[in-house]
Amino acid sequence: MATITLSTDEYLWFVDEALDDMARIVAELGDDDANRRPDLPDANSPFAILTHCLGVLEFWPAYMVVDRPFERDRDAEFRATGSVADLVERTHAARRQLTEDLADAELSAPPRHDPVYPEDVGTPLASSQSGLMIHVLREITQHLGQMEITRDVLLAARGA
Repeated sequence: MATITLSTDEYLWFVDEALDDMARIVAELGDDDANRRPDLPDANSPFAILTHCLGVLEFWPAYMVVDRPFERDRDAEFRATGSVADLVERTHAARRQLTEDLADAELSAPPRHDPVYPEDVGTPLASSQSGLMIHVLREITQHLGQMEITRDVLLAARGA
């Protein structure tokens, strides 16, 4: 079986692309629209989606990979509102922290903590730090797609 090798710089390039796109979306929407939820059941605002992604960056690499203490209220991430400028700055800070966390990672080693969810036992998510980091990339890119659709729905609703 072939092995795919990805350098930290290559990995960060993909993360940066997604985070930059998300930051651009909330910036283009502005404070009002970025904090608005589409008129759909259980929909999240673009602001909340990006806030959640910052929580993903705080939890998985920080706690599960390098064992850095953190505080996270996952439910509050989806209710978050605020200034787009502040959120964009927090996004840049999270990206800088991710670079530091990856410098301290032992990607072939197991995660620093047991799996969060029972269904993760026996999966790459629970077997290596690199598996966790692929999960982080998956979550961010998945939520980028969600944010793009959310933006389109919000703009269509206001006739833009």
